[in-house]
Amino acid sequence: MSVVIGVDIGATNLRVAVADLKGNILLKETGKTPNQSGLEVVNQIIQMSDRALGLLKLSRGDVKSIGVGSIGPLDLKKGIVVNSPNLKVGIIPVVEGLKKAFKSDVRLLNDCVAAVLGEKKFGAGKNLENIVYVTISTGIGCGAIVDNHLLLGKDGNAHEIGHIVIDKNGLLECGCGRRGHWEAYCSGRGIVNYAKLLISQDSKLWERSLLMTRCGNDLSKLNSELIFKSAKEGDEFSLKIVKETGLLNAIGFANIINVYDPELITVGGSIPLNNEELVLNPIKNYVSEYSINRVPDIILTPLREDIVLYGALAAALE
Repeated sequence: MSVVIGVDIGATNLRVAVADLKGNILLKETGKTPNQSGLEVVNQIIQMSDRALGLLKLSRGDVKSIGVGSIGPLDLKKGIVVNSPNLKVGIIPVVEGLKKAFKSDVRLLNDCVAAVLGEKKFGAGKNLENIVYVTISTGIGCGAIVDNHLLLGKDGNAHEIGHIVIDKNGLLECGCGRRGHWEAYCSGRGIVNYAKLLISQDSKLWERSLLMTRCGNDLSKLNSELIFKSAKEGDEFSLKIVKETGLLNAIGFANIINVYDPELITVGGSIPLNNEELVLNPIKNYVSEYSINRVPDIILTPLREDIVLYGALAAALE
């Protein structure tokens, strides 16, 4: 039986799927992404793939091709991930390592580029020519198909949308080392840093907030999950964080609309998938104030947390 393998390399989680040649997922494996070295990441992918194949009573010789959706930045010509700011393991030799192990063709794409390909083949974008996928998770990224063309860029990094500047004053530093980037304020990690910035500017709301009580007034315990949980229960300070980050997200989405002019934007990543109304409603409410182009539908991806896996499989099947 011939199969393809899809790989999702995230900053936190590593996922592998084995699928038939129609893209039907037969088995998935999930684990934590190693954080010691790039070679360790590749070895973990190989081990997870071997385990999945074994459970299906298949071997490496049954693997027709492999698709990989990975956090960036990438160097597509060399087939590597290059010093990702969200996974500090240096170079990850993805293509060379997997080709050597499986003797199969390997296609590497940015995770969000893979995701929009998955959305086009398997999800909400099947009949559309202009779609964008946006993820808001550990980082922020996007993938775009314009006039049925998958955009890549010279190195495969045409969609590092999380690193557009949304604050010219650069009050917060991004994980990449630059200041004022969208990701620095609105990613899973960024929201926490932005909350701390708001606390430093006005501590009164914080001091009487449910969020402070939950953290025991210990900022080291502050995380995005607690912020959204408290916002859902009406905590004034948490709602302020959600509103402020929602406005910044709307600016980011307006930039996407102005640049790519999509028919549809689908959204994924742990932040919106777990907090749909709190994340998407502010974007929909404010985005028209900043967009010159007609605002498209903005929805959660129906492929949910599997979208990068489906995109990696689509890349393998192509």
